Amino acid sequence: MRSNINDHNFNRSYNFPDWSLCPAVVWINCADSNTGRLWLIAREVERKGFKKDDFYSAAIWIIVAGLLGARLFHVIDHWHEYSINPVRALYIWEGRLAIWGGLIGGLIAAAVVCWKNNWHFPKLLDAAAPGLVLAQAIGRLACIITGDAMGKPTNGPFGFAYTNPGAMVPELGVYYAPMPVYEIFANLGIFVVLWQLRKRNWADGKLFLAYLTLYSIERFFLAFTSSYRLIAFGLTQSQITALFGLTISAVLLSLMSRRLNQSVVHAE
Repeated sequence: MRSNINDHNFNRSYNFPDWSLCPAVVWINCADSNTGRLWLIAREVERKGFKKDDFYSAAIWIIVAGLLGARLFHVIDHWHEYSINPVRALYIWEGRLAIWGGLIGGLIAAAVVCWKNNWHFPKLLDAAAPGLVLAQAIGRLACIITGDAMGKPTNGPFGFAYTNPGAMVPELGVYYAPMPVYEIFANLGIFVVLWQLRKRNWADGKLFLAYLTLYSIERFFLAFTSSYRLIAFGLTQSQITALFGLTISAVLLSLMSRRLNQSVVHAE
């Protein structure tokens, strides 16, 4: 059952007015989140011994790769929409980006950058982790404004409805579970945890794996409130990717723990 804006029993829900919604909103918010992320990551990068100016030069390529990856993942997940007019897949200015794709694209570019500059890849990932999840929280503000990535229709006490024809929701005037709001709070919680852990004497890469673990768990369970298309086994693309992320982080954390135990034994 779902509720629309004419129902009076759900006055605790929110109805967004006829704002001038446009793709520029997405890109402005994306620029804001990247600016905040770069400032925070640059601060951590410098603390870990990298040169800040060198990082800023490399960050351009990482951001571009992240945007391309985000767009590619979205197009793959929504190919039924783009197969009619495949050229639309190139209209990146429309917004509609997949966060997992952005993360994977950025990681590939970061690995290449580290290889070319002889940087320690795990150490760079640790420096990036807190700023990355903070940017992911800020980026979801654009979803709230435009109606993108909303959850399933809801008749509960908390939902968002949109009346602007430019909104990205499937149907105007219907209340949807505000999944981006849930994700903002979850990402901010992860940021607080990582910020507290960042100065611990951990092996390089462990902080990023902690981020990947927490973020994968978050995305897996939050996707149950989403309206994303089911891909396989009753799961969405986001959930399947989250399971891969959780598996990778669990395996690497286990290997790191085993190596640490072995080094302790040899030291004794």
